Amino acid sequence: MSEFTPGKATICIVNYKTLDFTRLCLRSIRKFTTYPCDVVVVDNHSDDESLDYLRGLDWITLLERDTSGDDSGGRSHARALDLALEACTTEFFISMHSDTFVLREGWLSDLISHFDSPNVAGVGSGKIELTPRWREWVKMLTDYRTMKRKLLRTPDPLGKHRYYNRTICSLYRTEILKSEGMTFELGRDEGITAGKKMHFDLEDGGYDMVHIPEREMGKSIIHLAHATQVINPAEFSLRNKTTRKINGLIKKVMSMGPVQDVLHDDSLDQ
Repeated sequence: MSEFTPGKATICIVNYKTLDFTRLCLRSIRKFTTYPCDVVVVDNHSDDESLDYLRGLDWITLLERDTSGDDSGGRSHARALDLALEACTTEFFISMHSDTFVLREGWLSDLISHFDSPNVAGVGSGKIELTPRWREWVKMLTDYRTMKRKLLRTPDPLGKHRYYNRTICSLYRTEILKSEGMTFELGRDEGITAGKKMHFDLEDGGYDMVHIPEREMGKSIIHLAHATQVINPAEFSLRNKTTRKINGLIKKVMSMGPVQDVLHDDSLDQ
């Protein structure tokens, strides 16, 4: 018999100075989730009002980290996820970014339904774009570097161009991660994004890693990519073009009626 509670999930959110996003993320989970779950928030030494907010919630487990030994935001994020994974005792472990928001009821049950075989180790999606489909096609058709790489068959030793499920909203079978000694920090010394090498190692080890099409995943969640960096400009460096784009998306998403309803429903904190 497994030591992990069957039919239950642990959702882990990493917070770093994102009060409004983290509050919306948590409230949307509370509003739209019926599948049995625990919610763990790992704070990466925010030391601001977002941490004060989290300390006031009695329905989450808050883990506070001292990040003084970390040398990058990516490493801090990976180590925070590993801290929650180490303590996880449920059948499923879910990584979720603090700038990811749930949109509909039944989202978690639907995603977990893809664990239809004991060999499925993970379920997730890639980048969830908030841009029109035509712009995605233009970007793909003008990606000359990718065309050149494919034409010349350039080696890809670090999996730069290989698909993997992003930790934006990714689900894992906890028992497999722990039995295989997996961590989100794998590959960090090579500059690989949190969870990327873990995905590759599981896939190469013979496990099934289910890919949910991005447009399909986008019906359940919204992700404001790079939002944490944009609202903390003193600590993160982004191109001016990217900053303007993300600020526009933040303004658009945060003004949506359903988002405002959740954001202003204080009862969801109780």
